[in-house]
Amino acid sequence: LPSHASTKKIYEKIAAQMEAKKLPMVSDIRDESNHKEPTRLVIIPRSNRIDIQALVDHLFASTDLERSYSVNMNMIGINGRPEVKNLLTFLKEWLAFRADTVEKKLRFRLDKILARLHLLEGFQIAYLNIDEVIRIIRNSDHPKKELMSAFDLSELQATAILEIRLRQLARLEEIKILAEIKELEQQRTTLEKRLNSKKAFKAYMIDQINSDAKKYGDKRRSPIKERQEAEAFSATDILDIEPVTIILSQNAWIRSAKGHDIDPAKVKFKSGDDLMSYLRIKNDKPVVFLDNSGRSYMLLAHTLPSARGNGEPLTGHLSLQPNTTIEFMLSQEDEDLFLVGSDNGCGFIIKYADFLTTYKNGKAVITLKKGFNLLTPQQVSDLETDLIVAITSQGRLLIFPVNQLPQLKKGQGNKIITIPKKQLNSKDPEKLKHLKILPLNSNLVIYSGKHFLRLNPGNQIDYMGMRGYRGKKLPRGYQSVDKIEVTPIKSIAETKDDTPV
Repeated sequence: LPSHASTKKIYEKIAAQMEAKKLPMVSDIRDESNHKEPTRLVIIPRSNRIDIQALVDHLFASTDLERSYSVNMNMIGINGRPEVKNLLTFLKEWLAFRADTVEKKLRFRLDKILARLHLLEGFQIAYLNIDEVIRIIRNSDHPKKELMSAFDLSELQATAILEIRLRQLARLEEIKILAEIKELEQQRTTLEKRLNSKKAFKAYMIDQINSDAKKYGDKRRSPIKERQEAEAFSATDILDIEPVTIILSQNAWIRSAKGHDIDPAKVKFKSGDDLMSYLRIKNDKPVVFLDNSGRSYMLLAHTLPSARGNGEPLTGHLSLQPNTTIEFMLSQEDEDLFLVGSDNGCGFIIKYADFLTTYKNGKAVITLKKGFNLLTPQQVSDLETDLIVAITSQGRLLIFPVNQLPQLKKGQGNKIITIPKKQLNSKDPEKLKHLKILPLNSNLVIYSGKHFLRLNPGNQIDYMGMRGYRGKKLPRGYQSVDKIEVTPIKSIAETKDDTPV
């Protein structure tokens, strides 16, 4: 176990998780530690289908089976100043310091060898001219100067000769001096090679470090193994996945009811409140909320309040911007696509994953100009074959392929349908009123008051165009569009019959 970790504490942490139902995949835990096996915890999975490695990773991350230790890296570096250094900087500075120390050591030794060789060269000259040296020493009043003059000796060499003992003038001592000169010359050559060659100097440093490690080092007590970082289970990993119905009221009260058999229309609300939207999803899915400023917020379905009461206001879970209200609620898979746009005639395609955010105050996704509103987001089924239906408040209809719009993560997007600035900024402005995704081989039903106009794929061609076109006026009596629907083609006759009712 890591330092300061105990079997008892680890057992208590795992037991606490089981009691809090955070380890539903574990059925039992036993502490079987004894004098023979001081650390033995037995964890029994609920079934053989449990991912044992994932369970081990969770226990390592959530208990003292794995611990992190802090290291104070505040130190005095080679510049002499205290500073917090990372490991790379620390190692680089240590290597620079080590190289400087080794170089000083080698140069000190080389200077000593050169000084000794200098004296030995003087002794060698004295032995070769021993009789003359003795005569000068015996007869001269200033033997040092005469020796330096006669044999071209330095002051150090002359002083050393004068201080030499008589017994060192024997033949045997001459042999020793020659041997010492030979050995010192070899050392001198080696030292100069190391000092003058970067490669040789680096090799010498490595040998020194390896030698010290072999002499003073011991075996590593905690082995280093490469593996992925241990991760604790997320809330969704330990969740019992079940269907839920998410209900959002007009006053932004949210609740979650178990199952999909509940009828949201029959749910009771507070006085003055009513149903705005509902979703039938699984409780492990994220739910996205869009406000009237184009910001996106996210909550996890399993964290939403129960439907036993009236629920809770979203403002208790989210930090909405001033003067903003929740307009839409979505939930799909991360890779699913949506068409988003505003009534100024602009929009783009966005992935559901780009709505997601962990920030309580949300994130800006759709840029809305002042005075314009967000239209209902539409899910895109097929990026290659789906069509976009755009209808303005003055009854202009444009149909074009969805892949003509760009796929963005945020922004205002591109023009869906052209609305002249004069009409857009007038007292009774023309705006984009309806935006719909039209799958391949589907009918488009346009409602105007008590009448409706059904456009089958053949009739839709009259209103087809390119993205950003002005669109074509609908027939009289259908230009004030209340709503539009997309219906599948039921029979071949429908593709030929387009009679307004």
